[in-house]
Amino acid sequence: MAKKTSPVTITESGREAAEKEIRETQREIRFDTRDFPVETIVRRFQEGSFFIPPYQREFVWNLEDQSQFVESVVMGLPIPMMFLAEDENGTFEIVDGAQRIQTLVGFVSDELILRGLAKLSSLNGFRFTDLPQVQQNKFTSRALRLVILDEDTTDESRRDLFHRINKGGRNLMASERRRGVHEGKFLTFLEKCAAFQLFQDLCPVSDRMKKRKEPLELVTRFFAYSEKYRDFIHDVDEFLDDFVEANRDDFSKDRFKREFESTLRFVKRNFPYGFAKSETAKTTPRVRFEALSVGVNLALRKMPNLEPAPVTEWLESEEFRQKTTTHGSNSPIRLADRIEFVRDKLLGVR
Repeated sequence: MAKKTSPVTITESGREAAEKEIRETQREIRFDTRDFPVETIVRRFQEGSFFIPPYQREFVWNLEDQSQFVESVVMGLPIPMMFLAEDENGTFEIVDGAQRIQTLVGFVSDELILRGLAKLSSLNGFRFTDLPQVQQNKFTSRALRLVILDEDTTDESRRDLFHRINKGGRNLMASERRRGVHEGKFLTFLEKCAAFQLFQDLCPVSDRMKKRKEPLELVTRFFAYSEKYRDFIHDVDEFLDDFVEANRDDFSKDRFKREFESTLRFVKRNFPYGFAKSETAKTTPRVRFEALSVGVNLALRKMPNLEPAPVTEWLESEEFRQKTTTHGSNSPIRLADRIEFVRDKLLGVR
């Protein structure tokens, strides 16, 4: 049974304050709803008047995702609204809908071959120009609804919209969403760290997860947990969001850069497979990366010139394996336990 809370007494002054706040917020977000035929959407994207901003994720839909979206358009099913924001040059930033628009462009340009369709299975193997002419005409004239934010809409309001649309979305990972919501100097710094060659060498990530910004997620966790792992409670995404926002334009850049690079050099010298489990590993488990990277950083803070005993014995132990399994991995106790296990092993106090 949900815990009962004490009722709040709403005063007349409280209602007036709420009314003022609502009206001010409503004025910040002005928009227009327009219907554009597919043909126009494709043309405007190709011309560059519809563009994808840097914070948006890369194209990650696979062929089945793209094919199913095209199938929905062909069938005339309702398509969720897409959000664009007009800028001062009269061009339109795609806030939400980049995957769908790029799929339309790919299909109409004959670059997409449909596959994996169940409802319209006869279209498997078709390109756009393989459709009967009447169906090509119907497809390109199909109107899709776009919400166009006014050019006076603030950047903060656009980021908030991006956050609300994509928070908890199945197809958008936290690191991708975070790029749109918390854009700033710190995020730029994190992206440079994620692109650092030594980091990529020590921390294998699949091509698919690179597109989903997994390296950025790992680097963000390194800094957030190095600074505040003791403050973590339960929601990883919220914890990381708060940390990135708090450091958006004011952070200890020199110290962060020095600690990140010294951690990587230490791992290269002392861990035979870097952050990975084996020489041939194609991925790096998050919990393993957290334990090793943050544990190393904390140890180096205590002993910058640390030369540890060989790590193989505890690194390959059942105890370490259990501490870095996914079960309950995001509990505060387990997070602190695996980080401090590595730190203390390196310092020789366990």
